Amino acid sequence: MVERADRVHREIKVKATPVEIQEYLTLLQKTPLRIDKITGGVEESRLQARGSKDEWSVNDILAHLRSCADVWGDSIEKMLLNDKQTQPYLHPRQWIKKTDYPKLPFRESFRAFKTQRRTLLKELKNISFEDWERSATIKGRKHTIFTQVRRMAMHENVHSQQIEELLK
Repeated sequence: MVERADRVHREIKVKATPVEIQEYLTLLQKTPLRIDKITGGVEESRLQARGSKDEWSVNDILAHLRSCADVWGDSIEKMLLNDKQTQPYLHPRQWIKKTDYPKLPFRESFRAFKTQRRTLLKELKNISFEDWERSATIKGRKHTIFTQVRRMAMHENVHSQQIEELLK
């Protein structure tokens, strides 16, 4: 089933519309605000706590979000510089092993996440409508700036909900 879904996903061509672009930019802008609201006033020990060995802490989720933002943001940067290229595949779970994100205190890591997000949004808000279709082939699949932004926004929304559930 996963293989079939993956194959179908490769065949879907997604073109950006101005409304959708704004929707995903808004989601990206709201993610740090949402996480800040959820975690504000919460003790560091609770943000680091895991329910079980296999469960992620809030800090683990943030580390994962930072890793995804690094990888997907880098692919967007490369698309802005050079359209229709092939980029090497790097999974965020591979990248995170090369960082210290999981070991950082939550507030320090979150500040870095917010700074990175402001930079990305500033850049994205200044590109032309046509630039949203700039693309790269990654692991045999065509990605555009729009599809990467959409992917990041939707992914962060899921993990923000996860953080909300953990801190209820």
